[in-house]
Amino acid sequence: MQIAQPRILVVEDEEALAVAITDRLCAEGYHVEQAQDGQKGFEAALSRRFDAIVLDIMLPGKSGFDVCRDLRQDAVNTPVLMLTARGQLVDKVLGLKLGADDYLTKPFEMMELLARLEALLRRAHRLDQQSPVYQFGDVEVDFYRTEVKRGGVPVELSVKEFQLLRHFIEHRGVVLSRDELLDHVWGYDATPVTRTVDVHVSWLRQKLEADPAHPAFILTAHRRGYKFVG
Repeated sequence: MQIAQPRILVVEDEEALAVAITDRLCAEGYHVEQAQDGQKGFEAALSRRFDAIVLDIMLPGKSGFDVCRDLRQDAVNTPVLMLTARGQLVDKVLGLKLGADDYLTKPFEMMELLARLEALLRRAHRLDQQSPVYQFGDVEVDFYRTEVKRGGVPVELSVKEFQLLRHFIEHRGVVLSRDELLDHVWGYDATPVTRTVDVHVSWLRQKLEADPAHPAFILTAHRRGYKFVG
């Protein structure tokens, strides 16, 4: 049986670097697609499935920060390796807060790029080996299709509601503070009002709990935050 080549999207406007990355990845057996600006990269990542994205920060039209943020808001969870020429800590922190999985500072060696990509792909592969459908009670969550059903009936969740539910499931059994949820689910767009979290939790309970007033899955940890026990 032929093993499918990993598909990599390279979003880089510096032509010489884009060609060098593409040539090396192709030589290593990857299938590579290029985009020269942020908007085209965003549209490609939104319309086609890739195994990883190499994303420059400084792009014409739409920055790498904006691309990463918007992809995560649209529930595209493809691993992102962000490239930055500035090497400033604030860039790295902001990129990670917006949903990037790793970063690499220019100039870099191709061997390091390959090593970081391979690490991201291994991590994603381990997640893919798990069932893409998670079930608790009569609720089914399909991470691949970003769909939720309750009792076999589709449940309409907003992007943020789905991201919040996913974060709860990925950290089941752990008490998560409101600040942590704001940081990981809303990122730098979050308002400082933790009531945002409470409102979205209430909406999730209304849609997924049999008795929202006495939830069985999304529990309140008094003065600490919330805990998912599904």
